[in-house]
Amino acid sequence: MTSQTQEVIQQSSQPASQVALPAERVPQLPPQTTFCPPDTRSDDYEETDTCYATVHPVNLLDREMSLQVPLKAKGRYSSLCSDDELLEDDDPSVWEEPGLGSLQGSIFLPNAGRLASPPKEDSSQLAAVIKMGWLDKNPPQGALYYQRRWVKLDVDFLRYFDNDKQVYSKGIISTASITNVTSLGELKFEVITHNRTFIFKAESDVERNEWVTLLQDCTRGRHRRSALNPGAPLTSEFKGYLELKGLRSKLYTVVASDKVFLYKNMEDYRIGVGITSIEMNVGNVKVTDRRSFDLTTPYRIFSFIAESEQLRDHWVDAMRDAIGEALSNSEVADRIWAEPCNSSCADCSAPKPEWAAINLCVVICKRCAGEHRGLGPNISKVRSLKMDRKVWTEDLIQVFLLLGNNRVNSFWAANVPPSEALSPSSCSDDRRRFITNKYRRGKYRKYHPLYGNQKELNNALCINVQCSDVLETLRLIFCGADVNCSTGMADCPTPLSLANTHSQPLQAVLLSHNLNTDLPRSEVDGGMEEVPFSAPTCVYHNGFLFKTGSMARAITERKAREEFSRRWCTLNDGTFSYYESDKNSHPNGALRSSEIVCLAVDVPEKHGYEHTFELYSESDRLYLFGTDDPSSHKEWVKSIAKSFIPAKAEPLLRLGFERLGRLKYKDGLNLQTSKVGWFALVDSTLHAYLEDSQEEEIHLRKLNELSIQQDNEVLVLVERGRTLYIEGERKLDFAGWCAAIQSAAGSGGDTLSQQQLTETDIPVVVHSCIDYITQCGLTSEGIYRKSGVNSRVAALCERFRQDARSLRLREGEHQVDDVSNTLKRFFRELEEGLFTSEDGGTWLTTAAIQDESMKIPQYQILLNKLPRVNRATLRALINHLYCVQRFSELNQMNLHNLAIVFGPTLFQTDGKDYTAGRAIEDLIQYYTLIFKVDELQLKKQLEEITVIIQVREKLNTKFPSTEPGGHFICTVYLEEKKDTTEQHVKIPASMTAAELTCEILDRRNISVKDKEYWNCWEVIDKEETERPLHYRERVLPILHSFGTDSHLLIKKHIAMEAMIIYLASKVDPSKHGMMKFREERSILGLGLSSGSFHDRYFILNSSSLRMYKEVRSNRPERDWPVRNLRVYLGIKKKLRPPTCWGLTVVHESKKQEKAERQQWYLCCETQPEMREWYATFLSIQNDGDVWPQDGLQPSRASRALPDTRHGNVSLIPLRGSENEMRNSVAAFSQDPLALFRDIR
Repeated sequence: MTSQTQEVIQQSSQPASQVALPAERVPQLPPQTTFCPPDTRSDDYEETDTCYATVHPVNLLDREMSLQVPLKAKGRYSSLCSDDELLEDDDPSVWEEPGLGSLQGSIFLPNAGRLASPPKEDSSQLAAVIKMGWLDKNPPQGALYYQRRWVKLDVDFLRYFDNDKQVYSKGIISTASITNVTSLGELKFEVITHNRTFIFKAESDVERNEWVTLLQDCTRGRHRRSALNPGAPLTSEFKGYLELKGLRSKLYTVVASDKVFLYKNMEDYRIGVGITSIEMNVGNVKVTDRRSFDLTTPYRIFSFIAESEQLRDHWVDAMRDAIGEALSNSEVADRIWAEPCNSSCADCSAPKPEWAAINLCVVICKRCAGEHRGLGPNISKVRSLKMDRKVWTEDLIQVFLLLGNNRVNSFWAANVPPSEALSPSSCSDDRRRFITNKYRRGKYRKYHPLYGNQKELNNALCINVQCSDVLETLRLIFCGADVNCSTGMADCPTPLSLANTHSQPLQAVLLSHNLNTDLPRSEVDGGMEEVPFSAPTCVYHNGFLFKTGSMARAITERKAREEFSRRWCTLNDGTFSYYESDKNSHPNGALRSSEIVCLAVDVPEKHGYEHTFELYSESDRLYLFGTDDPSSHKEWVKSIAKSFIPAKAEPLLRLGFERLGRLKYKDGLNLQTSKVGWFALVDSTLHAYLEDSQEEEIHLRKLNELSIQQDNEVLVLVERGRTLYIEGERKLDFAGWCAAIQSAAGSGGDTLSQQQLTETDIPVVVHSCIDYITQCGLTSEGIYRKSGVNSRVAALCERFRQDARSLRLREGEHQVDDVSNTLKRFFRELEEGLFTSEDGGTWLTTAAIQDESMKIPQYQILLNKLPRVNRATLRALINHLYCVQRFSELNQMNLHNLAIVFGPTLFQTDGKDYTAGRAIEDLIQYYTLIFKVDELQLKKQLEEITVIIQVREKLNTKFPSTEPGGHFICTVYLEEKKDTTEQHVKIPASMTAAELTCEILDRRNISVKDKEYWNCWEVIDKEETERPLHYRERVLPILHSFGTDSHLLIKKHIAMEAMIIYLASKVDPSKHGMMKFREERSILGLGLSSGSFHDRYFILNSSSLRMYKEVRSNRPERDWPVRNLRVYLGIKKKLRPPTCWGLTVVHESKKQEKAERQQWYLCCETQPEMREWYATFLSIQNDGDVWPQDGLQPSRASRALPDTRHGNVSLIPLRGSENEMRNSVAAFSQDPLALFRDIR
């Protein structure tokens, strides 16, 4: 009987369910394989999409059992194959939930279960290769040809590969399943298993005989032992069927110890013939979809699909446990646990802790280790006893055996109150609080007798490291001794070198792990006196103060002296008490320091007593105290603040704060959990000590947004790249904080530094006006010389003064000349002036210098002398004026005209002579030299302005004005764009989208029915996008922004009702989730698209849209102010979006020196998901007012644009002699309103 016939007979003995399956054609990839380099990190695969190459069917004679996991790499393909037979579709009758059935285990898995797991070493040592080389292998269906295979033999498996470069085999045969190995003729030999025969052919007799001998040695006795009890399962953590992306068939997958095995089916698993095995010491598991997850190795990504989400989670957990098993080594843990006290956690007493803080010398459990990591590596260096083998040197192990948790806790936990102690069942918040107190603050430690004396601590450390008392060294270090202090010896300059010199390796290990640890230590300088140690004392102070009755509401009026009563007050042992007099022994009332949540220092003479302060308690009561003695007031404020501020926030006490206290806040990704922070308000700066961070400064006048939301219970502070939510835990002190912060964030006076500022230190009013005129007014003839309407200018000035941050200048709503006059009035009324009263005269003197080589350096010296805000503002203004005069052929404002207008304004002179104008003319003319401007950057800015002007000219051509009032004629379409549906409508500046919609419906006599949402849409044909205009949105600015491929369309918004219902179900206007993202950058629409779609995590809240690389990321990749975004429905098809449910988002940032337009695309998985995102955008941008409550109210009314003309009033000459210009400017400077009266 031939071997081929024998194999066919053996295969026929398989269950009938398998024999009955029809023969199928299966795809096979070329045998060449491309791999990533072995040193490639698995992190490189986080953003890689697994792409499968085109698969071609092959002849049945070429078929092999193939596990195809192609990886796109330079046109070559990789696959995992087995030569046994086809990967057929699974028989449903053999499916069983993994880990839940009574399936017998495979007797042919390597015996490496958890119960008998040896210490893990290198994978090569786990399965040392006995022999490897090239062999020809005959496929199983009786074919006459042989295929060349690279074959490896180890103790557990015979594996064969396409080539000698592959990592994952085409097939594996358990040596325990091999029943016989015999030689055949023609250099062949056969490997016989329970029901299959494999034939190999060597290149020589010697080679064949060596293979046969080694195989017989490996298998001798193993199959006999297996046959004794074929049903005895070996340890397998998890097993069952998984679908592998790219294959039609499920694979039977087994997670066993530190490996994952893949089999064609359950029967192959039982008989020990599989496809490949995956070593998990190089694996990483990541969830990718509802039922999908990736097993990533440096060589390939295996993308699996489970039957359900629950099973997916079980598979992921099992594979992660296998990774931990592969990386673990119990030898160190066993040695550390040999010290009995190390077998329980140093913090919560949980048994068998597997982690340690190597610098703190404590052994801890997994849950406590997570909180230790939160302290940061500068406080606690957390390492695993089982996985971080390289860290555990013999000396470090001896330190932990010598000290032990009990001895170390005699220092760290000497004073733990029973109420604060942890147990193994303690929650995460309790663990975090306890571990922070224990190690960051040293709250429970046993103070060293030398505590507080830095010099003596350092001396004691240098002496102690020369002996073997490691515990004393630890006590000295964590009571403030400087590990890096100088020993005073040249040959041993540090304590570490001293320990090494005196052969104290354990001391050296402890010191080396604490070289960069943040330690509580005393500040010391050269003049520090040596004083004996004394235990830290409580804050103590007493004296007479004047007090009003406590209040449950904020103080809104001045308290007279008669409303105060004299009280003897004491601050002792953490309690602030007040008595009727200094003779009384029982207080009238008391406040524990822990109850004080806020201390506010009033401005002098706010109340009857000159100096007063307010205390706010946790019970939401306010206590007002006063005195006429400034030194007594200062001492009381300092003492009370010191009594309730924690140690980490003590630097706040050095500030001259107006308000100090604790508040709850949220920031970053975790918006569900509130944290506690300590805040101090100083002028316009909010100093904060947030959880686990150093002191931060928030410059309130530079905030992008400041608002109170959710029924006055959340104060939102938005700065670049970050949003901070301060919560109102108690109404009284929170109301005080809100009022104080809002006041500090506003304009504090009439000097430049007191204005609300941009990030570049330019007043917001200046930035807004310059930006608006650059966009809308550079072609306006006589810009800055024509007058606006005085009432409107005054109103703009007042609005900027109240809150410049919240005012947005919009074309159609604000007039160019009104804005230009607002800017000039701001500078004229500026206290101290732009050039400062001190140096203003020097600037004018410099202007009289004739020699240019002397004048420019002098200007540069004066520029550098200006305060920071003045310097930045002058640079921005002169840059703007330089750009204005470069387009003087359009606006008639050349260098000389601008100098005449701005000279008297900026220098605040009467304009009778041209000295001030000469100075401004010099600054504009020599702008690039004085301000050292980058010529390329300036050229780019001018090119962008040119594009703006060209775009506006096209718009004016497309929508010509038909009336002096400025109305535009626009073509609007009804329901679809065609000739029969177009309507020509006069669009005044005040017309809204709702009014335009009603206008069109009225013309066509269409009545609006209930639940019908007629809307005006902006449609951009080129981008294949559309946007429903908000019903209150003005139409005219939309027309100005139109391109030639855009039009307005009136049609029903069929998704509006679903959006309204969705928004009504939400508690707060926010949303987060995964979307596919692609960016297209362009400058003013002239850029080129780049990139492809990637998965990103987005958070949309009331102030910003943030994009994160993944859900677990701590910092956003991008952060956009949500109110500046324009969101369109749809994505152009040429971008090949992954789904048809997409949004196109446009953001134009308008900076002083650069205008940048960003456009990107977001793809959602479903239409409801896209609708929810769009509804959230719409709600946030319009403060929840998405649709009028009463629906559209059709009405036809005459609308007129406010008249912007000034009748026949004579303006300052745009052309004429220099004398005429100077005389006009002088007259204007004396009475700015004489020439330009508001004639309406």
